[in-house]
Amino acid sequence: MTETVAEQQARSDSRTGSAHAAAADPPTTTTTSSPPVTTTGTTKPATTRRRVRRLAPGKRLPYARLIGPALLLVIWSLGNVTGTLDPRTLPAPWTVVRTGAHLWTSGTLSTDITESLWRAAQGFAIGLTVGVVLALVAGLSRIGEAVIDGTVQINRSVPTLGLIPLFILWLGIGETFKVAIIAIVVYIPIYLNLYSALSGIDHRFVELGEVLRLSRWQFIRQIVIPGALPGFFVGLRLGVTGSWLSLVVLEQINATNGLGYMMFQAQNYGQTDVIVLGLLIYGVFGFASDSVVRVLERRVLSWRRSLNT
Repeated sequence: MTETVAEQQARSDSRTGSAHAAAADPPTTTTTSSPPVTTTGTTKPATTRRRVRRLAPGKRLPYARLIGPALLLVIWSLGNVTGTLDPRTLPAPWTVVRTGAHLWTSGTLSTDITESLWRAAQGFAIGLTVGVVLALVAGLSRIGEAVIDGTVQINRSVPTLGLIPLFILWLGIGETFKVAIIAIVVYIPIYLNLYSALSGIDHRFVELGEVLRLSRWQFIRQIVIPGALPGFFVGLRLGVTGSWLSLVVLEQINATNGLGYMMFQAQNYGQTDVIVLGLLIYGVFGFASDSVVRVLERRVLSWRRSLNT
């Protein structure tokens, strides 16, 4: 059966359309992804993190200030155990402790400690009051500075213990001159540090107070006192230490009790253990009082960020 012309023409058109479709839509090929290739060896990151060097001393260790005295005690004990230290020159720590226990049981050590504490407390209280008052007057007034600062600087240049003979002639050889000498030793460092702190307050804070229209009392309470407290505590620590340093000398002059008197009598009888005991008690009192001032300073100046915090 022969095809008609129309059928042949239709078959030819269908083949031509299939060819155009094949050309328009090429066959898709599936590609399989290859696994990631890992390289052995060290590779540097693109961006290197810069290490920050810490300049602060680090976190404060608890009871760190006891390490030094404990180390000295260990060295002292080892020196006596190995025979490096002569017991007649420097008795062993346990010998000093036994001597202290014996004197405490007999009642003499407790009496001497009480009298020494009372003398130091009186002189320290007077010196603290005088030093603070003079520093405030000299630091907050030009007239007060002209009258007070030069006199204190002269007093500072004169050895305080060199005033003992003169004070004995003025005040007698009793307790009064001892307390007066301790007060002078205490007030000088308190005055110098507090006056320096008052003078060192930035003048911009003064201008700020004037802009805010603060009264004189508000200026002192809000600007002067907070700015001067760090210097005041430095002077306070020096004053506490000075009271103990002067006491050990004063109690050896016409005294009938006290730690200095106990050490002076032990010198006459060659009792080295008693002398060392007195020095240790003075050292413990000085360390304890300085620690109390440090704790008070951290509480009062808790707003300040420093290397010690």
